[in-house]
Amino acid sequence: MPVNCSESEQVLTAKIIGEVDHHAARKLMEELGRQIDGRLPRELRLDLSGVTFMDSSGIAVVLRSWKLMGQLGGTTTLCSVPPQSAKVLRAAGVDKLIGFTE
Repeated sequence: MPVNCSESEQVLTAKIIGEVDHHAARKLMEELGRQIDGRLPRELRLDLSGVTFMDSSGIAVVLRSWKLMGQLGGTTTLCSVPPQSAKVLRAAGVDKLIGFTE
């Protein structure tokens, strides 16, 4: 599960590419955790534009990242969420906790 991270002015952007399912979730959570712990950003932007499929494991990835950022006093935003992923995340109420942007 590729995740490409970049940082600018304490904003960490993590672009996730491919399927976010139970096979990829653990590695994705580990990598996002390493990036957050190593960079200590004030904002995390999860760019989901490259996600081709998401199941409930994707909810766990997003919420874990959101929780880690909350522990740092930071914020999380979901960017460019594909329709299928948005449906999964909204069904779980994630949009009530984390903002979605284009």
